[in-house]
Amino acid sequence: MSTAAPHYAPGALVRVRGREWIVQPGSRPPLLRLRPLSGGEDETALIHAALEPGIESAYFPPPDAVQEGSQIEAVLLADALRLALKRGAGPFRSFGNIAVEPRTYQLVPLLMALRLDPVRLLIADDVGIGKTIEAALIARELYDRGEIQRLAVLCPPHLVEQWAQELAERFHLDAIAVTASSAARLERGIPVGESLFRVHPITVVSLDYIKSERHRHDFIRACPEFVIVDEAHTCVSSGQNRQQRYELLRQLAQDAARHLVLLTATPHSGDQHAFFNLLALLKAEFAALATATGEAKEKLREQLAQHFVQRRRPDIDEWHDGGIFPQRQTTEITYRLSGQWDRFFAAVLDYCREVVSRAGDDERRQRLSFWGTLALMRCVASSPAAAVQALRTRLSAEQVELSPEDVVGPLFDGAEDQLSEDDVAPAADTGDPVLRGLLREAEALAGEAGDPKLRLLTDHLQQLLNDGFNPVVFCRYIATAHYLRQHLHGRFRGVAVDSVTGEFPPEERARRVEALGEAERRLLIATDCLSEGINLHEFFDAIVHYDLSWNPTRHEQREGRVDRFGQPSPTVRATLIYGANNPVDGAVLQVILRKAEKIRQELGVPVPLPDDDHTLTQALMKAVMLRSNRGPQQAFDFEDYAESRALDLRWTDLAEKAKKNRTVFAQRRLRPADVLPEWERMRAVLGSSDDVKRFVTQAMARLGAALTFHTRGATVPVSSLPPGLRERLASVGIEHDLRVDFTQPPAPGARFIHRSHPLIATLAEELLERALSGDAHDGQQLATLGRIGVWRSPAVTRITAVLLLRLRHQLIATRAGASRTLLVEEALPVAWQGRTDPVEVQGDEVLAWLQAPALGNLPDAVRQREMQTLLDTIRERQPWLERLADAQAERLLADHRRVREAADARGRYEVRALKPVDVIAAYVLLPGACA
Repeated sequence: MSTAAPHYAPGALVRVRGREWIVQPGSRPPLLRLRPLSGGEDETALIHAALEPGIESAYFPPPDAVQEGSQIEAVLLADALRLALKRGAGPFRSFGNIAVEPRTYQLVPLLMALRLDPVRLLIADDVGIGKTIEAALIARELYDRGEIQRLAVLCPPHLVEQWAQELAERFHLDAIAVTASSAARLERGIPVGESLFRVHPITVVSLDYIKSERHRHDFIRACPEFVIVDEAHTCVSSGQNRQQRYELLRQLAQDAARHLVLLTATPHSGDQHAFFNLLALLKAEFAALATATGEAKEKLREQLAQHFVQRRRPDIDEWHDGGIFPQRQTTEITYRLSGQWDRFFAAVLDYCREVVSRAGDDERRQRLSFWGTLALMRCVASSPAAAVQALRTRLSAEQVELSPEDVVGPLFDGAEDQLSEDDVAPAADTGDPVLRGLLREAEALAGEAGDPKLRLLTDHLQQLLNDGFNPVVFCRYIATAHYLRQHLHGRFRGVAVDSVTGEFPPEERARRVEALGEAERRLLIATDCLSEGINLHEFFDAIVHYDLSWNPTRHEQREGRVDRFGQPSPTVRATLIYGANNPVDGAVLQVILRKAEKIRQELGVPVPLPDDDHTLTQALMKAVMLRSNRGPQQAFDFEDYAESRALDLRWTDLAEKAKKNRTVFAQRRLRPADVLPEWERMRAVLGSSDDVKRFVTQAMARLGAALTFHTRGATVPVSSLPPGLRERLASVGIEHDLRVDFTQPPAPGARFIHRSHPLIATLAEELLERALSGDAHDGQQLATLGRIGVWRSPAVTRITAVLLLRLRHQLIATRAGASRTLLVEEALPVAWQGRTDPVEVQGDEVLAWLQAPALGNLPDAVRQREMQTLLDTIRERQPWLERLADAQAERLLADHRRVREAADARGRYEVRALKPVDVIAAYVLLPGACA
């Protein structure tokens, strides 16, 4: 390479240590941060300019006639060039750094966020639509634009690991999980007075850990400039724990410059106070919506529309992006207790009624008796194993001074952020000697082959498995999960069976799910510790509710684990099991679950059960147990219950308020026509799934390791690659052959391969490096791609010169007197047609010409003549290339301003093209009809 005057601005080329490098943003004289010209991000080096001898500015050499290649090589080189770029130009900075291909509807929150500064957004999309992806896209985009350097995700404890994994695997943001158990370890070695939230720029933080007085102030002091809050509705409703969470968010929101994204599937559950508290976190003036009228209210509504996005699944249909969600098929199946089971259940019910009725006026004794008997009823309805566990656990008389959550937390279906602590069978033994006899009966029934509920489940699972489904069975208690696993293990030929409960820490739960997912056929038994926190859709496509939840939200949470964005199966099944002659099941089904479903169908969104303190549920269950002369064999008309009517009235009132809120605050949402142009521009710049598939197929074949294709997806034989390349792949965690798919959702057992996957990046960097250096590695001369070529093409009617250009730009953002420089790169195919008065063309049309298969062979003399003519023309047209670079810089600036218009008002942006332009490759296409 030739040298010029030294110039070390970001994007400049320098030669040092025997190779060429690109100067990276973040360089501060005399320190230079460098990335190899033909290499990956993992090869970045930091050098001291004053101590490093022989640093020279450099320019990129044009192609040479000795580097001749074929049409097939030209396509492969074009793909490698585009797929190797991480900082692609276009309307978004981040899309080269994410390992997911967002659906067009998922770009709506991103475009809304980019029109706000600071970003204050409430994303209230339905369960399973992809709120995590939508929020992480916003964070990654601001990160890659240089507008944020630090990020914190606040979420319930059971979601911490999932968030950290999603950020790392899909968005290449290495997050540190901060929980009560990890904080002390993370703080070791940090200087006194320093916060771990400054030491670790990206964190996922447990709300339960950070909400306390002790930790809250440290977090507020060192809080990152961007905060995502998941399950935000749990931070604004009533209760002491919730109040601490709300106080934390309220103080965070007071910083007017902080970016804040709130996520919830249930923003307005009818609790007006909680809903307006949530809106006030976006903008303090939104609290006035509770009382505003007339023009003032209309103005606030218009403002809120810029900060609030809520879509149900039917709203996604307008995007015509088929195959996003599976079809959910639901069914109910029932069993009847008879014989010994019927007698035992009747005895338990009679005992419960007697205990509650004889408690007298002693309030403490009444509470203790009722909780104990209710716990027993729930456990008996679940399984004999759960009944035995409850009867063996003594309910202490000293506990009656505590709240229901303190005494029998697992008795009721608690808050959705306490799922990991909610599956232990509650205490039922009040010391009554009658319970000893019931315990003996339960022990005798445990494991009984005639268990009608277990028998029904077994038959139903066999049908699901026969139909090709992989089911998850959700039950209420650990004891029931063990009972089912014991009886179902080995029951179905060729089906692996395992159970996951709250006994295991989150990491072990994820490991067990992953291990079971490796089996060809699989059955998982789980408690509600898995109804949030670990996505199950990759391995399972059917849900069986073995135990009815007393909180209808739990049913949706369970089903949402498999019925969600990315489910590879076109159909998922959901089955509800209940006892036809069980009055407790009947009350839950008719009074709670049926009402919840009716509201959801009418309103389009769920409204949570209005019973945070469980008083309504307790009243209903007490009425069920005290109703005399109604044996378990008889039908129950729960509409006659005053307690049922009270619950219905309260719930209906909340649903009406929720409906009114949804109407008043419905989002003026962006339509497909607003989003699709931006999406298409990014696909053109970065490449589509088809481009990735073509590249991997051709690159692996070129390297002597052709793919093996299956009905869906393919196997990448990593073990057949040259040793040097295998070492590079091993360094990024790819050591074995891979089962992959190039479309979403991927085939079962396959990994979705996106342009930012380490396999793609490594292959692209390897081939590009071989082409630009002219070297062959591992003796594989065929893998060195030519940078110049001539062939006859059926795609053109005039002689056509095609150039593959790499453009480098500096994007300089100045805000509050401080400037940041970002390096932006793009691969641009350009062409001119005709020898005289050439017509200039660029973009996808040029790639289409390049991809058309060559026709026949040309004499050596013709090829050499045309190549030399093309090289001469490139030298003559340098001014044209520089003007092209300037035009692309202006286009980039326009793109940046268009999607980030709000930030433009608070700062200044400019884009500078770095010259000379890098000509990566040049080709001559002769008309196919010429002789």
